[in-house]
Order: sequence, then structure tokens, then C-alpha cells
Amino acid sequence: MNQSFLKLHLSIFISCFTGILGRVITTNEFLLVWNRFLITSAFFFLILLITKKFCVVHIKEFWKISGLGALLAIHWILFYGSIKFSNVCVGLVAYSTVGLFAAILEPIILKRKFSAREIFFSMITISGIVLIFSFDFEHRFGLILGVISAAVDALFTILNKIVMKKHTSNTMLFYELIGGLILTSMIIPIYAKVTNLPSVIPSFHDLFYLCILSLCCTVWLYKLQIQVLKKLSAFTVNLTYNLEPVYTIILAMIIFNEAKELNLAFYLGLALIILSVILQTICVLISQKRQTVETIPIKD
Repeated sequence: MNQSFLKLHLSIFISCFTGILGRVITTNEFLLVWNRFLITSAFFFLILLITKKFCVVHIKEFWKISGLGALLAIHWILFYGSIKFSNVCVGLVAYSTVGLFAAILEPIILKRKFSAREIFFSMITISGIVLIFSFDFEHRFGLILGVISAAVDALFTILNKIVMKKHTSNTMLFYELIGGLILTSMIIPIYAKVTNLPSVIPSFHDLFYLCILSLCCTVWLYKLQIQVLKKLSAFTVNLTYNLEPVYTIILAMIIFNEAKELNLAFYLGLALIILSVILQTICVLISQKRQTVETIPIKD
């Protein structure tokens, strides 16, 4: 369990750079996501061939996993759209609502009772978000895209946890990438025709950062996330990922100077989000410890 939490926080650190790179890469959100899927799937396919870990799945399982990849593509498009239409801080603050959506969707999909504890922790997180972000009407559209992106990501995480029980992390990642590539490849021609897009080939500047985004922040990151989801609940993963916006916002302030001053509300909001993560982590560890104790046979 402790190793799972270490992997979880490592994946959070890596994921912090997805928003930063989304701002650095100049192309629009549709081309960004399409190129990310294209580069990542090609690279990962080569890895699987070299290591001889490529696995062919049944057609029904292919559509299940690739369908999750399509859902991931929608999340990415909305997420980067949120950043492009506003800024990194707004996009990541909106994404922080993922824990709340997980607390609502997971009981419905998995057919279990709603947890008052999860709802309570989510409310703490939401309170922190409200304190961190003073609503700006200029960024309304970006904020809306970010919130929808969080809802889609929460749904993706829950469904991913269900489907992954039958497959390895390599199989899950590869066919999810294929699903995302199929969906975005269908969207790009329509988008190019509507917007009169001159070329889908990225500049050298964008290609360099797309490779970093694809290899480090996709292949490595999602393999870690899939491994973590085998041990921890979707809610715990989503709630702990509320640290990602905090870290990324701080990086955005440093790199892009998106916020020239940090007021008391920011620090109070940051403290609330961290508090919700700490409380949930403690609860999970205590629960795990009790289960371990209960399974130890009593010697005569």
C-alpha cells in the first residue's frame, strides 16, 4: 500500500508538466491531442514489439478498452481547450473538481452506497478551490471546459478500474492510445475543413515538447496510474490528484508569471486542498491496517 502511494505521488509530479507543456506548445488543443496520441502510440507499439509484450485481445475487449481511450481523448481536448481559452491556473483549478465528480459517479456506477466521508472531503476541496480562484468573467468559457474535463476524467478513471481487472497495464495503455488516436483522427479532417487549417504538421518547437509530453507525461505517467488503480480506489486517486493543480499553479506562477501576487486566500485554499488529501490518505492507511490485522490468524 505504501509503495502504491509513492507511485501515486510520483505520477502527480509528472502530471504537473502536462498543463505547463500545454501552454508551451503553440498548436491548438485538437492538433495537440492528436499528435500526442500519434507519437505516443507509435513509440509504445515499438516498445511492445521489442520487449515481446504485445498482446492481441478479443474484439469485444478491444472496443471496451479503445472506448476508454476515446473518453481519454475527450478529456484531453477539453483540458487543453480550458488552458488555451484561459490560462494554466484557471484550467487546473477547474480540474480540481474531479474528486467531487468521482465521489458522485463512483457509487452510481459501482452500485454502492454514497460515502459521507468522501462527500465531506470533496466539499473541503471545493472550498479550497473557491478560495484559490477569484472568479473572473473573462475566463468563464475556459473554466466551464475545465470542469467538464474533470467530470470526463473522473468517469474515465472509474471505468478504467473496472476494465483493467482482465488486462495488464501494457495492454490497457496500448489499446487506449489506439482508441484515442482513432477518435482524434476522425475529428481532425472535420476540424481542418471548418477552420481552413493549412497543415497538421507541428513546428520543430512544438514537436520537441510534444515528444516530452508523449513519452514522459503519457507512457510513463499512465503506466503508473494503472498500477496505482489496481491497489487504490478511484476516489482516493482522484482526490489525491487535487495536489496536481496546486503544484502546477505554483509552477505556472513561477514560469509564466500568471499570478504576480499570492494573497491570504490562496494559502488558505491550498491548505484546505492539502488537508483533504492528508485526511483521506490517513483514513485509507488506517483501514488497510485494520484489514491486515483482521486477517492475521490468532495462534493458540
